[in-house]
Amino acid sequence: MTTAQTTIAGSAGIMRAATAEASGSGWTVPAQGNTHALPGSRLRRVTEYIEEHLDNDLTLAELASVVYMSPYHFARLFKDSTGVPPHRFVVRQRIVRARACLATPELSVAQISRMVGFRTPSHFTTVFRRVLGLTPGAYRTATLRADQPGREGEHDEQR
Repeated sequence: MTTAQTTIAGSAGIMRAATAEASGSGWTVPAQGNTHALPGSRLRRVTEYIEEHLDNDLTLAELASVVYMSPYHFARLFKDSTGVPPHRFVVRQRIVRARACLATPELSVAQISRMVGFRTPSHFTTVFRRVLGLTPGAYRTATLRADQPGREGEHDEQR
């Protein structure tokens, strides 16, 4: 399952997507049947809110208020449900959206950084490199180069 697929979650798929991605990403996998987890409807509500407001500064108190909980209680249940704390989940969702935007050359890295909720392009670059191991510019170059059809075959045809 790709990281982009984790953002496409049906009404019952959010929990499955988070736990399925966990095995390959180093996330801790929440226990099955955990009674200390957010109910599916609340988890869905907060993850949809995060997706809709990624460009804003999302606080723990704001996310907790979406599901009518105290910030501390929400943070514990969210981590039990997804395997990651709310802040890490938000950062990873921002990186997922940034990767999709970087796959096209229309927007600058600075514009993308603002679109996905980072205050400065340098902070975006730092976080992007920490999560993926390369800078947004290098990621864009590699993605655009890989998407060019028949790149290797062009040299053979010209001979």
